[in-house]
Amino acid sequence: MANTPYPQSYYAASANPVPPRPALQGEVETDVCIIGAGYTGLSSALFLLENGFKVSIVEAAKVGFGASGRNGGQIVNSYSRDIDVIERTVGPKQAQLLGHMAFEGGRIIRERVAKYNIQCDLKDGGVFAALTSKQMGHLESQKRLWERFGHNQLELMDQKRIREVVACDSYIGGMLDMSGGHIHPLNLALGEAAAVESLGGIIYEQTPAVRIERGANPVVHTPQGKVRAKFIIVAGNAYLGNLVPELAAKSMPCGTQVITTEPLGEELARTLLPQDYCVEDCNYLLDYYRLTSDKRLIFGGGVVYGARDPANIEAIIRPKMLKAFPQLKNVKIDYAWTGNFLLTLSRLPQVGRIGDNIYYSQGCSGHGVTYTHLAGKVLAEALRGQAERFDAFAGLPHYPFPGGQMLRVPFSAIGAWYYSLRDRLGF
Repeated sequence: MANTPYPQSYYAASANPVPPRPALQGEVETDVCIIGAGYTGLSSALFLLENGFKVSIVEAAKVGFGASGRNGGQIVNSYSRDIDVIERTVGPKQAQLLGHMAFEGGRIIRERVAKYNIQCDLKDGGVFAALTSKQMGHLESQKRLWERFGHNQLELMDQKRIREVVACDSYIGGMLDMSGGHIHPLNLALGEAAAVESLGGIIYEQTPAVRIERGANPVVHTPQGKVRAKFIIVAGNAYLGNLVPELAAKSMPCGTQVITTEPLGEELARTLLPQDYCVEDCNYLLDYYRLTSDKRLIFGGGVVYGARDPANIEAIIRPKMLKAFPQLKNVKIDYAWTGNFLLTLSRLPQVGRIGDNIYYSQGCSGHGVTYTHLAGKVLAEALRGQAERFDAFAGLPHYPFPGGQMLRVPFSAIGAWYYSLRDRLGF
């Protein structure tokens, strides 16, 4: 049987040690079978186990193999489309529920780190950096919007203030969110997996789900075994493939690229980001970056629609890094990798139920670190019969991409080109 290793990323190279987790052999029974050991699956498993459910997870590769172990490591609040967009789409009542949940994911991460003593280099503070006066105006509106929902750890920054937290001359201002922050994302996933196992949950690695047998007692089939369950949670996101065709029709995997420098040393690192905050700019196709615990710079950006792996990741991302920090022109890049996230047409997550017993959450659209942790709690609530918050997400409208799977990549790329042109022209 094939063994799928982690990609050659900085995160895999600096991951905490973990025990071997064998593939499933034979037949097992459980209350809940979760497909995918990323943040959505692990968060769901923890909340379910803490409430007395018996849980088994099947993972096609390794814990955190997908976006959960490859992302920029930034804790960013809200959704890929903010609460005002949701309000215009579904009305004030549903938006009220979703708005109050928009800041919960970050709190869940911090609670998990504290409760289970997860070593993942958690740091507080995230900066949204504005390149234009229009973007600065958007941040001012966003602050007012978030404060409407009780989120008050925000500070607007003028040009002088933002220079105190990031040594980049391009920004005219920004907003600091002290409830944002950053983590080593793979070590967070590995710590959550250890917490799952400490509560009696079982994780089978190198165990892809190849077929779901639907019915009153659903069964997840794997290459060398099967899991009989009362409920199934589908949590594969961009790595689910066509296992559930009705989910694949309404989403599209997209790749984003990340590079990591050689260690910069304490002095140079401190000049770039003196308070060790993470940063993302306000462009449609945004750049994001932060320091690691060993004083490297992680820098990511760009989107490849359809999730193809670019031939030369460094050639795509290094110029973006040097535009922000020309002082790094002689710095070596030690790691470069790509990871996939799942895009929806609305840019809002898709949550729902198929039949009576198959639940799913997918399509974080680039805002997955915090949302997935919230999703796990919401899915666990639904399985316990508390469906109000689940229903608020499930009621969001979703549509297939125009032209079906064949045309979703070119249509999305054209849309992204249009918005990135607007960014460049300052519209």
